[in-house]
Amino acid sequence: MKAWVYAVSTATGITWHVSLDMRADRDHWIRTAGRGFRLFVLEPELSFGQAQELAGRVKAGGPVRQLLGKIRAAGESLGMRTAEGSSAVWRLWEWEPGGEGGIPASPIPGYEAMAAKIHALMPGRSLLPEEYLSLLAHSGLEEAAQSPYYYLQRGWLEGRLHLEKGVELHREGRGFPFRRPKLRAQCKRCGSQGAQLPQKGTSSSASVVWTACPHCGGPCPYCEACLTMGRVRFCTPLIRSAEQPSTSTWQRKTQGFDTEIYLQPWGLSDVQREASGSALLFLKGKNSVTRSKGKASSEYKPGRFLMWAVTGAGKTEMIFPMIHYTLTQGGRAAVVTPRRDVVLELQPRLAKAFPGVQLVTLYGGSEQRWDQGDLVLATTHQLMRFYEAFDLVIIDEIDAYPYHNNPMLQHAAEQVCRPDGAYILLSATPPEPLQREVRRGRLPHARVAARFHRHPLPVPLLLATPPLQRSMQQGSLPLRLKDKLQASLRRGAQLFVFVPKIASVGPLTEILRSSFPGVPVEGTSSKDEQRAEKVTAFRQSQIRILVTTTILERGVTIPKSDVFILDADSRLFDAAALIQMAGREDHLRIRPGR
Repeated sequence: MKAWVYAVSTATGITWHVSLDMRADRDHWIRTAGRGFRLFVLEPELSFGQAQELAGRVKAGGPVRQLLGKIRAAGESLGMRTAEGSSAVWRLWEWEPGGEGGIPASPIPGYEAMAAKIHALMPGRSLLPEEYLSLLAHSGLEEAAQSPYYYLQRGWLEGRLHLEKGVELHREGRGFPFRRPKLRAQCKRCGSQGAQLPQKGTSSSASVVWTACPHCGGPCPYCEACLTMGRVRFCTPLIRSAEQPSTSTWQRKTQGFDTEIYLQPWGLSDVQREASGSALLFLKGKNSVTRSKGKASSEYKPGRFLMWAVTGAGKTEMIFPMIHYTLTQGGRAAVVTPRRDVVLELQPRLAKAFPGVQLVTLYGGSEQRWDQGDLVLATTHQLMRFYEAFDLVIIDEIDAYPYHNNPMLQHAAEQVCRPDGAYILLSATPPEPLQREVRRGRLPHARVAARFHRHPLPVPLLLATPPLQRSMQQGSLPLRLKDKLQASLRRGAQLFVFVPKIASVGPLTEILRSSFPGVPVEGTSSKDEQRAEKVTAFRQSQIRILVTTTILERGVTIPKSDVFILDADSRLFDAAALIQMAGREDHLRIRPGR
């Protein structure tokens, strides 16, 4: 995206700025300074990232025209070139109110009313320019879409929006004589980092990579780690609201706090009530100090509370009191899970639990992408479009792929909670670092070791049989395994059959169909476009045997079901995965390979 660097001279001094649309800057300064100012606009036009860098270098005071030498030196040090590839030739042209030429003199009519509509959509969001345009179109603001960057620029000048480079450059050290300092790049959206600009003949495996860019006229870094959510470049702005969502009704109560008000409606067991009550007391303690006491939000840091509960303990029901508390206090809550399957599983349950609340469900391809709501249910990737938007963020299955050991998604999750908000972390198998924090007393938590229905946890039954690969080569099941499967079918159970590799799903499904004619058998994995439909059919007992990978190790609970884990000794099944698969319900069979 192209941008201008300019200086504004007023009675109070000279300041340097970057502009996406100079008409907006003209109208802003006319409004704030009347006719008592001059604009000195630098040519040529640059990419947004270059303009930001250059403006930062020339903010020193003094007569503007005497700074051309400094501008030239700064541009050369940054390696700036025009879009045609030639070295930039810096020129200044001057404009003042009533002058001729330069900036068109007619302001956009009806700005205030349209700007109010736009800024009402922005609090809590973090968007790329194309996402900003999509938001305007979705919201029916076609008029604003005719001059979108005018509204962006004026919102930035007025302090209602904040624009920053999508990729930040960091210079490390001075370097040796005749060598430039090391230059590193970091994505401002997902936090991924990239190495120095690679030399010819070398390659880099970094997440932020350098490519030739038509806007910069030279090498420009962009982020590959979050590319599926849109391309973040050094030369494009990341648009964030400078205003947080309204919290005028968010009055944290420190006196007369009664947890029973929030626990009673949900029919929790004694164990669940104890765990949820602990979390509510944590929220109350975290929320006992408010912004109204004069502290800046930067002085706060979101707190964390771990809900450590076995599979089948009813973690979803246990979070209802926390959501209830947050919403009744006028706050916003987000429930986040790593997988789309779990989002679709939770959506009807949350909608039923909170019927009077605007629930927005976000995942790849969601039709509610730009809707606003007090309660948001989303996959972790969708958090990249939010920034300090929520008072309560509940992260489900913190140990699950793709969230676990993914710095990009963890960074996104850390950005969406307000500084004085709180995180509730849910897991049956929390990662070792969190367990270590619990043991050291550094992480508030509640443990739930019993399932909601009070039935004991399943004890794995070891069934030694040949490896799955041999069965697929022979086109038949080992007799011992077939007998166990048949026994489960006779008792009326539905069967989860877990395999470690996607490539095994199809062949095993065909073997099971031939082994049990007349029994509905299906297979699914992360690459199956009909996965959601098959899971729904499985829930409705239309499928008796479902062959799957660890994609369904969580979030899908079927009553009267048996679980068979084939090649359980595979390196692709870690302890957490085995525990989660074991928790799918009732009975369990584990079959190791040899």
